[in-house]
Amino acid sequence: MGFKPRFEIAEVEITYKFGKIFSECEKINGSSCAYKIGLEISKDYIEHHECFNIILLNQANHILGVAQISEGGIAGTFVDIRIVYQKLLKANAVSFIALHNHPSGNINPSEADKKLTQKLKAAGETLDIKMLDHIIVTTNAYFSFADEGII
Repeated sequence: MGFKPRFEIAEVEITYKFGKIFSECEKINGSSCAYKIGLEISKDYIEHHECFNIILLNQANHILGVAQISEGGIAGTFVDIRIVYQKLLKANAVSFIALHNHPSGNINPSEADKKLTQKLKAAGETLDIKMLDHIIVTTNAYFSFADEGII
């Protein structure tokens, strides 16, 4: 006995279409490399409003892609952890680096930044997806949670 269509579960379809040779992909070898990518992807809004992005990585730290998770206002943006991990799982990523900009130019993480980092890291531990870093990007400088030993 089947359910009527109104009780069917909506789901996200998963397809894997990479189409690149991993050795041709850029490789992340430190926070300065991730910062450069952060500058590149945020150049149109870096001093205007906050956006949160992730760099998705394979086992060898080659970049699988970059995904924008949220776009917010002048002083913040909302990040849904479920959306972050949905993107990571769909891309078959084994690790990632979080990036967000501070339009004010202040590189210091807020309490909200610190709490988000811990929540993202904890969620990844359950799924065996490692959060390598969280980079706060500004025009002239950056803050790396990994470099500061707080991730």
